[in-house]
Amino acid sequence: MTTKRAHVIVTGNEKGGSGKSTTAMHLVVGLLRDGLRVACIDLDARQGTLATYLANRQRYMDDKGIDLPVPQVRVIKHSEEQNRDAGEAEDKRRLEETIRELSLSHDAIVIDTPGADSPLTRLGHSFADTLITPLNDSFIDLDVLARVDPVTLKIQSPSHYSEMVWQQKMRRAKRDGCSIDWIVMRNRLSHLDARNKREIERLLGELSERVGFRQVAGFGERVIYRELFLAGLTMMDIIDVLGPESLTMSHISARQEVRSLIDAIGLN
Repeated sequence: MTTKRAHVIVTGNEKGGSGKSTTAMHLVVGLLRDGLRVACIDLDARQGTLATYLANRQRYMDDKGIDLPVPQVRVIKHSEEQNRDAGEAEDKRRLEETIRELSLSHDAIVIDTPGADSPLTRLGHSFADTLITPLNDSFIDLDVLARVDPVTLKIQSPSHYSEMVWQQKMRRAKRDGCSIDWIVMRNRLSHLDARNKREIERLLGELSERVGFRQVAGFGERVIYRELFLAGLTMMDIIDVLGPESLTMSHISARQEVRSLIDAIGLN
């Protein structure tokens, strides 16, 4: 593609409601505030959550008369070609050209993918240098990664999403010899200890060795993550918008959650 290539971070999970777009937005703003040049690509043109989040941010800035860090954003729609092979070839060309163009002037590109399987979703995964899969801390969401025996609570086999990621790892290796660093982040974590929480942690530990991902703690169950969407804000904006005196212990903890995820990617 090009001798200069930005680090591509993909947020992916075939189950909706896992927090992919919230994660992507916080990564984008966090990296921008670290001084990196960041762009983002929304592959979920139908839902467009990340693009809408950024549009809300621009509207908030205009209304308040303030400046906040914003990335360059691109939205890529699925090809409308009737022929499947031709459509996939067009999707591949569009995504490759967009990544190549953005790489010329950016250090990192964050790609948000739809919560459903599609050729464009799979293709987006194959370009990841770092793949981040937010996973709600429940057996329902764990089913995306692995089939679990309901009686013994043992892993029976990797599930459809794990198999898809493995296929895209092979696709990436064949294309350019590079690897994908897969991170699974446990999202909406409860602050209370519970048997369910411990079992999820145990199963993910076993599965990580089997299918090849790193496990990190994600974002806690905090209402503020959802409330920030309409204003286009993130936890990393709170000090600039509300002032340091407005920070609560919950805000500080949430900012540290974002900081820990960024550190896990290891770009700095």
